[in-house]
Amino acid sequence: MSTTGKLEELIMDWKTLAVIALVAIGWRTFISIDKQVELWESVCSGVVLLILGWFIFFYLYLLSRRETSWLISNKLAQGIAISTLALNFYVLIYYGMRWYRLWGETEVYVPRDYLLRDVRYATLVLAYCGIIWATGHLQKMHDNYLLRTADMPEKRKGGTGEAIFSILTDERSVIIILGLVFLWRAIISFDRQVVLWESMCSGMAMIMLGWILLGYIFSLSLRTTRPTVAKIYQGFAFSLLAVNIYIIVYYGMRWYKLIYIVGSEEVLAPLDFILRDIRYFVLAIFYCTTIVLAKYLERASEECEFLIKKAEAE
Repeated sequence: MSTTGKLEELIMDWKTLAVIALVAIGWRTFISIDKQVELWESVCSGVVLLILGWFIFFYLYLLSRRETSWLISNKLAQGIAISTLALNFYVLIYYGMRWYRLWGETEVYVPRDYLLRDVRYATLVLAYCGIIWATGHLQKMHDNYLLRTADMPEKRKGGTGEAIFSILTDERSVIIILGLVFLWRAIISFDRQVVLWESMCSGMAMIMLGWILLGYIFSLSLRTTRPTVAKIYQGFAFSLLAVNIYIIVYYGMRWYKLIYIVGSEEVLAPLDFILRDIRYFVLAIFYCTTIVLAKYLERASEECEFLIKKAEAE
């Protein structure tokens, strides 16, 4: 094995990922002691996430361009790369806003605000670690599995449930969902006010979509008989779980603030509203990419079963 290969294996080992997660949590605990946010602290936190996220994206992009005997693995690499890209843009927008506000001043927050920021940082780190874990096993799939999609028999006609799933995971359906999300955020942003029922509709849609996708992808990891493929599902499911937890915490605190602290509505500056809408839209892209990715995960599971039966027959 070459030096590059050994380095890749080291980075994608679960022990290394555990160390990364523990160091990130320890860092956030350390800088949260004084309950103040200084620019250099925010820059250190943000730069680490940006480097990690964009490294994963470019690695997955290169992986998806490599030749492989199992064509579906390229589709999986592309899907995970787009999901990572969505998270990267979320991090970029968030920290761009943070650094702009911190330029020239230090902000002081109540414990509730610090809790949200620490949870956000920890879940993003865990999400990236889950993607790295899945990517490591996707690399093994490229190297070890020998199956051409053309060798697959025609898929039998499924029942009503499979037909509905096929429609929901179609790229055109995803485009419609993103269009509806864009239209919804445009409508509720006209008055530049955050009303409780609008926030609850936005949050519940994200929460329901996230947990349904998590349950489905985790079920795929239980159904497949190939350990490497199962670990790809588990790694991406772990990333999805981290993002889902963040969204629950974020909207839970948003709703608490709207009900008990601000009142029935909150007024934001135009720039805040635009950037908040962009972040929501980027998260929607993350989930919609996961919807399409679920289709290829399902197909990969079927091809694995075909591979095993073919090997047993021979």
